[in-house]
Amino acid sequence: MTESAITRFMQRWQLVAPRHYVVYAAAALIFALFAIVLRDDGFVSASNLLNIGRQAAPIAVMAVGMAFALGAAEIDLSVGSVAALSSLVVADAVGSFGFVAGVAIALAVGVGIGAVNGLIAVKVRIPSFLVTLGMLGIVSGIARNLNNLQSLPIRNDAFLSVFGAGSVGPISSLLIWTIIIGIVGHLVLHQLRWGRHVLAVGADRAAASAVGINTDRVRITALVASATAATFAGMLLAGRLAIGRHDLGENLLLTVIAAVVIGGTNLFGGRASVVGAIAGSIVMAMLNNGLILMGLRVADQLIARGVIIILAVALSMREQKET
Repeated sequence: MTESAITRFMQRWQLVAPRHYVVYAAAALIFALFAIVLRDDGFVSASNLLNIGRQAAPIAVMAVGMAFALGAAEIDLSVGSVAALSSLVVADAVGSFGFVAGVAIALAVGVGIGAVNGLIAVKVRIPSFLVTLGMLGIVSGIARNLNNLQSLPIRNDAFLSVFGAGSVGPISSLLIWTIIIGIVGHLVLHQLRWGRHVLAVGADRAAASAVGINTDRVRITALVASATAATFAGMLLAGRLAIGRHDLGENLLLTVIAAVVIGGTNLFGGRASVVGAIAGSIVMAMLNNGLILMGLRVADQLIARGVIIILAVALSMREQKET
């Protein structure tokens, strides 16, 4: 076998290497485990599987945005707070200005927060980890002051139908949005120049700059994409529950990061997978659902979920370091 043939063989092997399928194997294993253990508790019932899909939808949307941020070697710790604030903003704006204007206002909030995160991180040269950690507190405080810790009901039928309660046949609108966001995210990452630039900047910022890529713009827009996705997830949460609330989605940050990393995105940039992020979101939703059906107390659920997340991320990171 010639050297070129060996090189081609190794390249093909990299495409089918086991690390690419860790998240899918984990999903199958967890599903099989809960299907056996919880066979008398309705885990595999159609209604429960649909519920898992609904739970996974906002996680998946945030995970898609986070995949772009991590792919560019940035991170956004404010996504949970942005989702919560967005649920309140959209609830208030839809009630005051109608469906279209309310959605536009909420999305503008996400874009604005993402732009502030990006500009401070890039122009002031503060790591995005610290910038978004600070933004998490700021946004969380604003959300709590917005309606004095009171929930805002949403009574706009059009909004509720499109962003949560509606369906096309048996398929929930939440699942439809997950599919749409996943397809768009995958195409942007792999077919558009900007998506390729995100990965190039994350892999080697200096080299990307040397070949003419505007690395500052790429980093800023990656953080804008993450915050905008978090806003969209907040609207899905608000549509599903028919309320806006100051803490809606705040506890999803760790789950989102775990879903993205388990799905094959490198925590340190240069590699991202939108499809993997969505698969990781389903894994995390199954874990949450299964632990609840097992009757674990909230404290025990947190412990079990934390242990599983650490193990899963550790295995995923080990696979990535070996490549």
